[in-house]
Amino acid sequence: MTALQLTIADGIAVVSLDRPPVNALTMALYGEIAALFESFAERLDVRCVVLTAAGSKAFCAGLDLHEFLAATPDSDAERAAIVRRCFAAVRHCDVPVIAAVNGPALGAGCVLASVADIRLASANARFSLPEINVGRCGGTAHLGRHLPQGVLRHMVFTGLPLGVEDAWRFGFVQEIVDAEALMTRAMELATLIASKAPLGQRLGKQSMNAAEFLPVEEGYAGEQVFSTRLMRTADAREATRAVVEKRAPVWSGQ
Repeated sequence: MTALQLTIADGIAVVSLDRPPVNALTMALYGEIAALFESFAERLDVRCVVLTAAGSKAFCAGLDLHEFLAATPDSDAERAAIVRRCFAAVRHCDVPVIAAVNGPALGAGCVLASVADIRLASANARFSLPEINVGRCGGTAHLGRHLPQGVLRHMVFTGLPLGVEDAWRFGFVQEIVDAEALMTRAMELATLIASKAPLGQRLGKQSMNAAEFLPVEEGYAGEQVFSTRLMRTADAREATRAVVEKRAPVWSGQ
């Protein structure tokens, strides 16, 4: 039985971690996540992804410590490459990714949430990098895209979690939603995103990822290149015509 569940309907893929009791990540599961998110590049029937988890104990408790205890330093470079591929696949997924965080996100689980484009969280969610407690370190390169250095270093040096209200205050979480309404709200947002021009979403995400760490003027010049590429598509013309004609657009994906 796979620990990763997938459903696709109306342009929305719902990907759910399903590894009781706390959705801890094994090397095999890292690989499954990477392969699945990479596959969305070729699926024109997917226009948005909702990443969530089964159960109520945790969104993801991070690395499976039982598997980690059996690992050796000699195998760590190989394992690290698998983990990097997983996080890169989510972050650079061709379509927008919404993380619906339905409970604590620890360590690698926190990083997994961080590489989504948008984070919605239930009121019982919290985010932590407790690697100091288990003889590891890391994750701050991804979390540092969202959180101030002082906050991040406090999390790392103490192992203490960041509560959901503080995560929202610092901009890491975009919305806090009651647990029972979390998936409803995530699907509402995904439906809105999926209704927009598919090529516009894909090229727009690529342009933002490419510009993120560039100087402003250089980044904006790069965005303009993507915008020109988009202008050459049939859907871009359809978008303009639909606004002028005061009607809903009909996307061809071309």
